[in-house]
Amino acid sequence: MNTEALKTWLRAFPGAVETLHGAPSNILTYKVGDKTFAYFKTSEPERWRFSFRATPDRFLELTGMPGVKPARYMGRYHWVTVVRVAQFQEDYLRELVQWSYEKARSQLSKARQRALDAVR
Repeated sequence: MNTEALKTWLRAFPGAVETLHGAPSNILTYKVGDKTFAYFKTSEPERWRFSFRATPDRFLELTGMPGVKPARYMGRYHWVTVVRVAQFQEDYLRELVQWSYEKARSQLSKARQRALDAVR
C-alpha cells in the first residue's frame, strides 16, 4: 500500500477527521472524535513516516522488525512509526491500524460511539 492509498483508507473510517498541522509539529493527523488514531510526519527528513498505536505485545513485536521503531515522544504509550509504508505488508498494516482506530473510538463517550455506529 502506498501513502496516498493509506490516506484514502484512513479518511474512510466512520467519523475520521484529517487535519494538517503546520510548523513546528508538521504532522497530518487522523482522529475520531478528539482521539488520534494515526498520523504522518510531513517534514523532511521524516516525510511520510506513519505512526499508530499498538497493543503492548504488538509494540514489542513491531519494534523488533526492520523499518519500524517506537514513535518519537509517543513510544511510551505503545505508538510505533513505520518508516516506509510501501514496504510494510498491507493486510497486516490494515489490521494494526483498525485496532488503533477501535482503541481511539472506545475512549469516546457511549453517545458518540452510538452516533458513529449509526453512520456505519
